[in-house]
Amino acid sequence: MSHVADRREARHAGGQGVQPQLAPPSATTGLFEVFRRRYLLRLLVSREIAARYQGSALGMIWSYINPLSQFLIYYFVMGFILNLHDNVENFAIHMFAGIIITGIFTECLSAGTRSVVRNKGLVQKMALPREMFPVAAVLVSAYHVLPEIVILAIACVWTGWTPDPLGMVALVLSVLITVTVGMAGALMLSAANVFFRDISNVVQIVNNLVRFGVPMIYPYILVAQRFHGHTEIYLANPLASSVLLMQRAFWVGSTEDPAATASTHLPDHLFTRGIMALLLSLVLLGFGQLVFSRLENKIPERL
Repeated sequence: MSHVADRREARHAGGQGVQPQLAPPSATTGLFEVFRRRYLLRLLVSREIAARYQGSALGMIWSYINPLSQFLIYYFVMGFILNLHDNVENFAIHMFAGIIITGIFTECLSAGTRSVVRNKGLVQKMALPREMFPVAAVLVSAYHVLPEIVILAIACVWTGWTPDPLGMVALVLSVLITVTVGMAGALMLSAANVFFRDISNVVQIVNNLVRFGVPMIYPYILVAQRFHGHTEIYLANPLASSVLLMQRAFWVGSTEDPAATASTHLPDHLFTRGIMALLLSLVLLGFGQLVFSRLENKIPERL
C-alpha cells in the first residue's frame, strides 16, 4: 500500500494527474523514512538531474568540463605563478584529489541549502518527509563525483599508477566522510534558509573558505611545519582527513616512491583518523537531523 501511495505522490511530483490538496507531512519523518520511501527519492533525484541539463546541448559532458576548468585555473595559478610544481611531485594530481572533495562538499552544501525553498510547492502540498529534498540534493551532488574520479584515475594511470586495496578503502572512506558532512550541513541549513534567506549568502562564504582549510593547493607537510607539531586542530576538520584519504588513494601511488611520499606528506594513523572523522560526521548528521526536526513544523507557514 505504501508503494502504491508513493507512486500516486510521484505522479503529482512529476506534474501529472490532479493537483493534490494541502496535506500535513507524514506522521513518521526523518532520514529513515526518507530511505524507506526510496521510490519517491529516486524520482526526485532523477528530476533534479534532468532539470540540471534541460536545454543543454552538451548535457552530462558539463560534469566533466566544470571540474576540468577549475583544475586548469588552479593548476596555472598555483603551479606556474606560485611555482608549487617544484615543491610537490605530481602537483596536478595532488590538487585535483582535493578539488574533488571540496567540490562534492560545496555542491552538497549549496544545493542542499536551497532545496526546501526551491521545492516549496511540493513541501506545502505533499505528505512526505521534508528531509527528502536536502537528501535528494546531496545525492545529485554525489552522483557528479563519478566523472571527476574517472578523470583523476586516467591522469594517475598516465603517470604509472596502479590501484591498491588500501587505496580503494581510502577512496570509499573519503567519499563517505564528505557526503555525510555535506548531508549534515544540508539538513541544518536548508531548514534555517527558510527562516533567514541570508543563509545562502553565508554558505557561499563558507565554500570559499573550505578550499583553503584543506591540504589541496598546499601540501600537508607545510601544515605540520607551520603548526610546529600541533596539527590536531587542523586535522579535527573531517574534510581535511577526507582530502588526505583521497590523496592516499590516488596521488601517493602516482609518485616515484609511494612509501616515502606517504611517510612524509601524510599524517600518522591516517585510516584511524579517517574512521574517527566518519564517526564525527555521523554525529554531525544526527545533530543536523535534530535541528531539522525542531524546525520542520514551522516550515510550511514560513514558505
